[in-house]
Amino acid sequence: MNLEISQAQFGVRPPVQKPIPEFLLEVGEEGIRELISKHYDAIKKSDIVHLFPLDEAEFEKAKINSADFFIQICGGPKYFNTNRGAPQMVGRHARFRIDAKARLTWLELYKPLLQELKEQGVTETSLKSFWGYLDIFSIWMINTK
Repeated sequence: MNLEISQAQFGVRPPVQKPIPEFLLEVGEEGIRELISKHYDAIKKSDIVHLFPLDEAEFEKAKINSADFFIQICGGPKYFNTNRGAPQMVGRHARFRIDAKARLTWLELYKPLLQELKEQGVTETSLKSFWGYLDIFSIWMINTK
């Protein structure tokens, strides 16, 4: 499965398309929570760990918040809105210095996890739809040259 990373131009926010509903149907809410948890665990061992909470309890809460966001964006219940308010992710991430290199690391850490999902039977169509969202969404988060 080829998961290409789009070039990001600083200050340009290309249109983003939400993942197809089949992604949530195939992976399920618990599967998304597991995906996000594994991604965060990989982040802990990466060079972008400084962008995430250092306190273990806060880190675990960030996993939940992120999973809530992705479940919602994939068409599931509005857990994020209920628990945190409107996503407004650009504003929520403004206090972090996110550059193109951090974006690449964040995305690369998803690749083996999505490959695992493929091996578990999630269709390539669904995975590429989710990847397409991650790819463009992550461009929006870049706020530092």
